[in-house]
Amino acid sequence: MATSEGLLLAALPLLAVSLTTDPRAVSLVNAAAKAPWLLLSLFAGLLIDRVRRTTVLILACTLQVGAALILGLAAAGSWLTIPLLLVVSFVVASSQVLGDGATGALVPELLPPERFIAANTRLQVIGQGAVQFMVPPLTGLLLALAAGLPAWAACVGALAGIALAKTIPAAVIGTTGGRPLREISEGLRALVSTPVLRSITVTVALGSFAASGTSAVLVLYITEILSLGPLGYGLMLACLAVGWLASSFVVDRIVTRFGIPNAMRAAQTITAVIPLCIATAPPWPLLIGVLLAASAGTTLVWNVCSQASRQRLTPPRILGRVLTSHRALAWGLTPLGALTGGLIAAAWNLRAVWLLAAALQAIAAIIVWRTLSVKAFTAAEEQSWDTPPSSSQSQL
Repeated sequence: MATSEGLLLAALPLLAVSLTTDPRAVSLVNAAAKAPWLLLSLFAGLLIDRVRRTTVLILACTLQVGAALILGLAAAGSWLTIPLLLVVSFVVASSQVLGDGATGALVPELLPPERFIAANTRLQVIGQGAVQFMVPPLTGLLLALAAGLPAWAACVGALAGIALAKTIPAAVIGTTGGRPLREISEGLRALVSTPVLRSITVTVALGSFAASGTSAVLVLYITEILSLGPLGYGLMLACLAVGWLASSFVVDRIVTRFGIPNAMRAAQTITAVIPLCIATAPPWPLLIGVLLAASAGTTLVWNVCSQASRQRLTPPRILGRVLTSHRALAWGLTPLGALTGGLIAAAWNLRAVWLLAAALQAIAAIIVWRTLSVKAFTAAEEQSWDTPPSSSQSQL
C-alpha cells in the first residue's frame, strides 16, 4: 500500500512539471493531495471506529487501484491534463487518510504500550518513509522510461496491499451507534481537552503548513536553482530516504535515553533551523542533500513520539476519531500552505518560501519548549482514560 502511494505521489508533481512550469499550477496539484486531510479525516475516523480496521485498509488500497488505473490509461493515451492530475491527487490522498488512520488505530489493538515506539518507528519507515522518501527515486527512473510506468507499478502494489490486509487479525471496535456528528465531536473533544495532545496538534499544524509550502515547490527548487533534472530530483529525494532510514535505527534509543518530551523538543528545534539554512545556502546539491537528510531524520523522531503519545493517552474505542481529528486539525491548513508556497515563489522567489517556513517552525519550537515538558506528560498520563501507566510509560 505504501509503495503504491509513494509511486503515485512522487509521479504527480513531475507529471505536472511536464505539462507546465507555472508554480501556481504545480502547487495546486500538491494542494489537491492535502485537501482530503481537511475534508475527510473526521468522517474517516468515525468509519475506523465503527468497522473492522482491516476493512478500512482494504478500502484504501482499492481507491489506490482506481487512481493508478486512471493515471496509467491517461498517460498511455496522452490525455494527461492538470485537472486530471488534481482528481488523481485527491483520490490518492483520500486513500492515505483511511489507511494511515486505520494503521495507527491497529497498533494498540495488537501490541502492548511498551512496544508502541518500536512499532510506530517501523510503520513510519515502511509507510510514510516509502510514500515520501524511498519510492520517489525509483519513480524518477520509471518516468524517464515511460510516463505511465509508475502508475502501473502502483496498481500492482495496491493489489498486493489488499491481499496482505486480509491476513491481519482485527476486531470490530464498534461505537454505540449514536449520531455521527456527536461521535465525531467526542473524538475532537478528547483531543482538544488533553493539553499535551492539543499542543502537539497546534505544533504540527504550524509545521505542516510550513512543510507543505516548501514541498509544493521543491521540484522547482531542485530543477531550477540546483539545475537538476528528473533523475537528480529522484536523487535529492533519496537523501531524504537516507536520513529517514538512518534515524530509524536510533529513534528507540533516543526516546529511551531522553524521554518523549526531550526528544520532541530537540527534533522541533532542529526542524526550525534547517529551512533557514536551505534559504541562505549556496546552490550546492551535496549541501542541500545533507540538509534534507537531517530534516527527514528529525521528522521521523517527532512523528514516532507524536503518534505514540496519542495512542497512550486515548481509549481504544475512540482512537480512530482522535487520530483522524489530529490529522484534520494539524494538516487541515496544508492545502493553503501548498498554495501559499506557490504564490510566494511566483511573487518573489523560491528561497522566500523557505524563509517563511523557518519562521513558522521557530514559532512551533517555542510552543514545544513551553508546553511539552516531562511534568506535562506525567500529568497527562495520570489523567488518561486508559489503564494506569506501565513502567515504560512512567519514563515519559
